[in-house]
Parts: sequence; structure tokens; C-alpha cells
Amino acid sequence: MSPHPAVFFDRDGTLMEDAGYCADPRHVRLYPGVPVALRELKAAGFLTFIVTNQSGIARGFFTEAQYQAVQAQLLAEIGPGLIDASYFCPDAPGVPSSCRKPEPGMVLQAARDFAIDLPRSYFIGDKSADIECGRRAGTRTILVMTGYGPQQTCTADWRAPDVTQAIRLVLDQAPSP
Repeated sequence: MSPHPAVFFDRDGTLMEDAGYCADPRHVRLYPGVPVALRELKAAGFLTFIVTNQSGIARGFFTEAQYQAVQAQLLAEIGPGLIDASYFCPDAPGVPSSCRKPEPGMVLQAARDFAIDLPRSYFIGDKSADIECGRRAGTRTILVMTGYGPQQTCTADWRAPDVTQAIRLVLDQAPSP
């Protein structure tokens, strides 16, 4: 099985509005244009993944079942077949963790699970931890100016106004399928 390029997405503040420890599927607000942009990525041969810290579980703000309900709503709004898999880390900040971003554990697990070519892949997120996670995993990085993006001082490979423009950057660099 030959390795595939992938795009890893942070969830809150990147694909959907950050609802602050979102525990209710009714609070999912997908950013405009996400399904169409993801379809274009898939058509170009990219695998797509959600990689998200969910410390609200460890902090007792919501349960794993509530996280799963929110995630199911997000995936329903995105549409079938547009996200290959989702990875989440329930660990709280300050607790040793190999999965909590900026650690690259979730990205490396996806790379093992799906034979991903990390140097040809991208990580798109709205926080410094997302950019550092992508860098540590060996991907290219794009910081979006939604969510916490405008407040971040990290050095991403690129910056984009939102996730749809970030996907456009990826597609502009991708070889034709």
C-alpha cells in the first residue's frame, strides 16, 4: 500500500465555531463552505482527518458520550465520506500525554492506521499547539484566522483567513491526480 497525502484538521475554531467546551450537538456551527472544500480535497486524492484536544472530558465539563454526540453532529453536517477518521485526546493540560497537541501522537497514529505520507501532508488549525503538532509530525502547517488564530504568534508555513482558503492553498500546491 503506497503512502497517501493527508490533511489533518483541528476541530473547534477551524472546521466549526469554537463553542467553548462544546457538549451539546445543537451548538455545532460548521464554518461556511467546509463540505464543498473537503469534497475538492478528496477529489484531489487527499485523506482527511480531525485531530482534536478535548480536555473538557478530563476536566469533567462533559462526558466522552457527549463528545461523541457533538462529533456525530459535526460529521453529519460535513457529509458522508468526507472525513476518513477522527482522533481525540481527552487529557487535561499539564498531565503527561503523548496524544495532547502539541504532541504528535494522534497524527502519528493516523499515519500508522492509514499509510500516510507525512511530508506531503498538511495540518490546519487555529492554535499554536496545532501548528507545533503538525511540525513535530513532519507535515506542512497552515494557521487559520478563525477561532483563536488572530491571537497566535506561532510560525506556520502559511496563514489563511479560514479553512476553505487553507484548503485552497493545499489544492494549489497539489499535483493533479
